[in-house]
Amino acid sequence: MTGIAAIAGPLAGLLLDPHVGEVVVNGPSEVWIELDGRLRRADLRFRDSAELRQTAVRLVSACGRRIDDATPLVDARLPDGSRVNVVLPPLAVDGPLITIRRFGSAPLTFGDLIANGALDERAAREVEHLVRARRNLLISGGTGTGKTTLLSALTGLIPADERVVSVEDAAELGVQAPHLARLESRPANVEGRGAIDLRQLVRNALRMRPDRLIVGEVRGGEALDLLLAMNTGHDGSLATVHANGPEDALRRLETMALMGGVDVPHSAVREQVASAVHAVIHLVREADGRRRVAEIRRVERAGSGWRLQAADAEDCA
Repeated sequence: MTGIAAIAGPLAGLLLDPHVGEVVVNGPSEVWIELDGRLRRADLRFRDSAELRQTAVRLVSACGRRIDDATPLVDARLPDGSRVNVVLPPLAVDGPLITIRRFGSAPLTFGDLIANGALDERAAREVEHLVRARRNLLISGGTGTGKTTLLSALTGLIPADERVVSVEDAAELGVQAPHLARLESRPANVEGRGAIDLRQLVRNALRMRPDRLIVGEVRGGEALDLLLAMNTGHDGSLATVHANGPEDALRRLETMALMGGVDVPHSAVREQVASAVHAVIHLVREADGRRRVAEIRRVERAGSGWRLQAADAEDCA
């Protein structure tokens, strides 16, 4: 972290504070930080847009990437594992924008989440049964609800003799399984070539003898490949998706699978979802910033589609 702070300009102090979970810069005179799950305005500013732009360029360079007028938008991973998103004018109307999402040096364990109140005793028992019983799980929730944190913690419940292959857009998961292979997507170069997207990585992961497949976040056509993997022997797979609830999560998964560019009828995709996903774990962030598991719903086949039922730990054993 010290190396990143050295190039972060006025943001250095924030990046050295272990309590700051996110840093949001909305221009040279407006900096916000996340503390205890809530955004607060920080008492600092940049001299001008030029200093802010120089800081943004240095941060992106630390990721081995470049940002300029030709490539004014970058999403990348800093050397310490934090995720940085930078947008330059003219896309950013009021000056350069920087968003840094930080992750602790030691990822939270499943026991930590229970102690923090993210799961009550019954929910913890249900979730643990789901993972150990090799059920395919979809973790849903809005931005900042703790999906990545929960997914990382669940990997600590995977038996040590199982091989895990993780696929991410930007590697940010703190996977706690000992036998791990990590894959990260690659954007196109300045010539617009060489991009490797999540869909290609998911397909390649299936050739790497995974006992479990983990997709950090499902965002597009890779949803179809994930469903096919879950339905062809890769039980115990885990993924996250942005959604407002368990039902929305499954419908979003259907929509993204239909974006896969394959001429598959919607009814067939619904059947794939009903067979592939065994349960949805939905997270929320309360008004006070506390993140918790709000619902755990089992997915059951209903005719040619699916339906959701309340989870029961004994049904998952």
